[in-house]
Amino acid sequence: MPSTVIRGVQLADEPMSGQLVDIHVADGQIVAVHPAARATEADSIIDGGGRLAMPGFIDAHAHAEGAVFDDEVQLAMLRQGVTSVVVGNDGVSFAPAPGPTAEWASDYFIAINGEHPDGAQARIADLRAGYNGRTRVNVATLVPHGNLRHAVIGGSDRPATAGELDEMVSLLEQGLSDGACGLSTGLEYQPGGYADVAELTALARVVAEHRLPHVSHMRGYEGLAVGAMAELAQIAHDSGVATHISHLHGPDDQLVAALDSMQAEGLDVTFDSYPYLRGASILSMVALPDWVPLADPAQAVALLRRPDVQERLHAEHLPQLEEVWPRITMAHVPGKLAWAEGLGLMQVADRLRLSPAQTVVELLISTELRAGCIFAQPPTNSEASVRTLLGSPGHIGSSDAIYSGGKPHPRGWGAFARFLAEHVRRLSDWTWAESQWHLSGAAAARFCLHDRGALAPGMAADIALIDPDAVQDNADYETPRTLATGVDDVLVNGTPVLTGGMLTPERTGRALRPPKVTR
Repeated sequence: MPSTVIRGVQLADEPMSGQLVDIHVADGQIVAVHPAARATEADSIIDGGGRLAMPGFIDAHAHAEGAVFDDEVQLAMLRQGVTSVVVGNDGVSFAPAPGPTAEWASDYFIAINGEHPDGAQARIADLRAGYNGRTRVNVATLVPHGNLRHAVIGGSDRPATAGELDEMVSLLEQGLSDGACGLSTGLEYQPGGYADVAELTALARVVAEHRLPHVSHMRGYEGLAVGAMAELAQIAHDSGVATHISHLHGPDDQLVAALDSMQAEGLDVTFDSYPYLRGASILSMVALPDWVPLADPAQAVALLRRPDVQERLHAEHLPQLEEVWPRITMAHVPGKLAWAEGLGLMQVADRLRLSPAQTVVELLISTELRAGCIFAQPPTNSEASVRTLLGSPGHIGSSDAIYSGGKPHPRGWGAFARFLAEHVRRLSDWTWAESQWHLSGAAAARFCLHDRGALAPGMAADIALIDPDAVQDNADYETPRTLATGVDDVLVNGTPVLTGGMLTPERTGRALRPPKVTR
């Protein structure tokens, strides 16, 4: 492979010295970092222009397993300095998906995970192989617990038998051997949410043996977060697994106390978060009770069409959500109501001349449960809470990006640029050196991607050149696909994939895997 010298850049050291250095890259790795202007032979020279050179950022939680093949999505990531993503989050993904699970894995989360050009795959190995040389960013994947449960039990709401649990363990072992970087659970989604602590602990023991993390979308957030964290603490205590909490948000004083309590018990716990006060998910998770079988969308839609089921929903469940309806905006609405994308639920209800609750049912039926939404989080979350969590040593940056729909959440186009512009430059919540750890080094450590996350000889040459005065997120809820600015040159595995803010033809991204553990 050709060699490259990145000439005249700063490093995000502590304290910032301002000294310029050159970074010499060859065979996809950093081979030297030395004072600038030392004579070095190379096939190409990149003018650093005094910019900050930082290890490519690792998005610890993104729903990009299919979207990452899209040039526009790659551009959105690279313009923020993101060179690697962790997918397979929330317990649902495109592999492992043997037999009937393939249809469920492709359909249930379509408003979150979108579509995959190759469809669902029977094994993690097949999914991983599809990334090599086909994208400009690296991809690491988790084994999604919902897939395991669906493949063995289907959508049934019951505990696993001993034999069924053995089958899930076997599938998990295979996924980890195939190169997955941990196990994800989605405990507010079906069928993963049907699992009891015993099932989750048994699976967590397998992950612990591989020295990899259990990554969990918990059973609840905001006011429910502390109780949900207690469940994860019990699983960690009984299994010895390292715990990583997905997109943590809520009342900062309670969350910090719960994190401190877990750490005081000797538990290895980290979490990721994004710098926004609105979340995004599938509308069915936000609006429907557990007795609707969401793990079988066709059956769920058939139930929703029945007058007696609608009567029960309007009598027992939907009235409890009246305060939620004004906080919802539609992000993804395929089909006849596509005009609703970008509108608040109350606006959609006015146009349909229905109540908000009736509108939700209509949206779910007309889209066959494929509707996605953005929702403002309740007052228990706040900007102060976001900032407090960023200061925790266990924090890792993420976007929770969803790329589906006409009006997606802007975090996929702006989260990492916003971390830098808002929380480093404007508010000084982090120094530049601290941001490098939170946005790259910490994720590399948590997911055992040991050749990423730092700029040093022997490390993979994932490098972003950042203008610290100009980096800025520009995406908002009205124009969510607006690109960030201030990151114009990025290398992935030693090759420029973004030059002058534009994509190059090279696709040097690859499937990442942790080292195999001898047990």
